[in-house]
Amino acid sequence: MDRKNGSDDYVIRVVGSPADIDADAWDRLHDAQPSAGPFTRHAYLLAATASGSATEDTGWSPSFLTVSAGGELVAACPLYVKDHSYGEYVFDWAWADAYHRHGLRYYPKLLSAVPFTPVPGPRLLARDQASRIALLEGMTQFATQAGLSSAHVLFLDEADQAAARAAGWLMRSTVQFHWTQREPEPYADFADFLADLNRDKRKKIQQERRRVQEAGVTFTSHEGDAITPDLWDFFHRCYGQTYQEHRSTPYLTRDFFERMQRTMARHWLLFVAWRGGQRVAASLIAIDPDRRNAFGRYWGAVEHVPNLHFEACYYQPLAWCIAQGYRRFEGGAQGEHKMARGLLPVQTWSAHWLAHPQFSEAVADHLAREGEGVANYLEELGERRPFKA
Repeated sequence: MDRKNGSDDYVIRVVGSPADIDADAWDRLHDAQPSAGPFTRHAYLLAATASGSATEDTGWSPSFLTVSAGGELVAACPLYVKDHSYGEYVFDWAWADAYHRHGLRYYPKLLSAVPFTPVPGPRLLARDQASRIALLEGMTQFATQAGLSSAHVLFLDEADQAAARAAGWLMRSTVQFHWTQREPEPYADFADFLADLNRDKRKKIQQERRRVQEAGVTFTSHEGDAITPDLWDFFHRCYGQTYQEHRSTPYLTRDFFERMQRTMARHWLLFVAWRGGQRVAASLIAIDPDRRNAFGRYWGAVEHVPNLHFEACYYQPLAWCIAQGYRRFEGGAQGEHKMARGLLPVQTWSAHWLAHPQFSEAVADHLAREGEGVANYLEELGERRPFKA
């Protein structure tokens, strides 16, 4: 479906599959974004759809938006029509319930996000601010013409936030926990990092690591092509086990990870825990070797070992990041317990447009109050930093 914006001579198109967008043109836009990372590369988004993970059958109907000028792709974004709010990590269930109680339909809605991936970064891939705003205008036009309740953009970077504010969208903030390398003198190793923590936090981490070692657990790390199909199979078994224990179903299929190994192998790092010669757990980390950033993604265990989660998901990745000269490790959504392990609070943002004027006004009031609470929470966390004064 094409739409032409005569004032700026843009051609705005809604595309039913990322496969129908030129991968090189997409990635050129992507690589030009200051906060670019692996999750908004064409191969990643295509794998999510082609593997059956994010499709109409799972409630993620791809409706990618592109903006062209003079026959050249100048902006694009991942976009989905959704009939639920699972796999998003910015929670709007209360909004949906309020719509329902007033006899209105909240679903389907329009969502720009990376499926199942709460990592901040570029969502509006654009060559300039004007084309970013054209994407946002295209979303509201699409939502209005399709009779959708709302449009949402999750985990925006700074440029996207500025565009959303300029376009009058409602802004919502949440909190994540990230580790960043010490400056100007980087940590020499994990012991040096521990020495920077206050005594209680350092002692607790040392106790947790000692208990894992005393349980006879050792680790191996496998990067890129060194993650063999057998290791991917074991990881996916662990990944599925975690969801099963929470009485849920994994979002990502085994085929998704097969595609990752074929097209984006250099962006993955796997830690495998061993005990008595057998593999007992795995932790998958996404890495950006160019920008030296790492992202905690998935983990699972087939045998319970106390404190193994902390070792596999935080201490092993942090030690690896320090050794490899990485500058940031993002621990994923939520989890105040991460702060005790040296990951500090970071404010993240989403943008929202609601078609119903009264509901838009009510949500704006709610977000103003919620924002004050987030600001107070961040201030409180700032007083509980785990590092020495």
